[in-house]
Amino acid sequence: MAASTATAGMAPTSSDKSFFGHPRGLSTLFFSEMWERFSYYGMRGFLILYMTAPVEMGGLGLGTATGAAIYGTYTSMVYLLSLPGGWIADRLIGQRKAVLYGGILIASGHFSLAFPANATFYLGLILIVFGTGLLKPNISVIVGQLYSQKDIRRDSGFSIFYMGINLGAFIGPLITGLLAQDEGFRGWLGSMGMNPNSSWHWAFGAAGVGMTLGLIQYVLGSRHLGEAGLKPSPASSPEAFDRLKKKSTMWFAAAGGDGRGRSGAGQRQHHDHSRGSDGWISLRADCGHPRIFRLAVHG
Repeated sequence: MAASTATAGMAPTSSDKSFFGHPRGLSTLFFSEMWERFSYYGMRGFLILYMTAPVEMGGLGLGTATGAAIYGTYTSMVYLLSLPGGWIADRLIGQRKAVLYGGILIASGHFSLAFPANATFYLGLILIVFGTGLLKPNISVIVGQLYSQKDIRRDSGFSIFYMGINLGAFIGPLITGLLAQDEGFRGWLGSMGMNPNSSWHWAFGAAGVGMTLGLIQYVLGSRHLGEAGLKPSPASSPEAFDRLKKKSTMWFAAAGGDGRGRSGAGQRQHHDHSRGSDGWISLRADCGHPRIFRLAVHG
């Protein structure tokens, strides 16, 4: 999966010591991951508060049990999707593209959350889940590929990289929390003629801005990464690679096309938050397809 080891041919020369004695590319990955963790933990810090806040206070008005179930499903799927995300990078597109595409999905997800609508809320969570599944496992692989297998700097390089993770995770909740709940900021919104309850969505937007900054510097700094993560693991033959792509396309089509072709007013539910007789809550958002989104959580 995404645990590919570096080879000497993929790594920059050991003479590159321009970032605290480490390859210059480490700074690109350091700040990319810092901003990604800023956006992830910044949003996650107030997510359940937003879901359970009363509607008149700008929240979704969900019960605590329902909000906690959605929160738990979201956070678990973020890490579970690292498995297919690593496989896609290793076999199909390479780690560099996986990190780029993942970052774009994450930023799109946060900006989707910034719009005050149920459909965009669940869409945003789904985009962040898929984006993190692509970015999170593969950016660490690129860090390892900056060094040759015998380079003694590798362990300290990962320590520096993890400092970026901790820094982003520390700063993110401070800024987004201030935007989401600070009475002074809410008062400023009111004085500007805006709804003070929109403060939640300003915080979601701030997380998106953070991820966008990470993407910008990742693209600008990618020239310092050399060949690290540029190509997927080679297949045994071009024919085997073509077969792999065809199978992957079929799998994704089968996963995304379940229920395709169903129509009718009786099969479409807009923002239906209904509790069935079996005690499960079905959360749907209909964007032209009755099964684009469906999340079942026990109430």
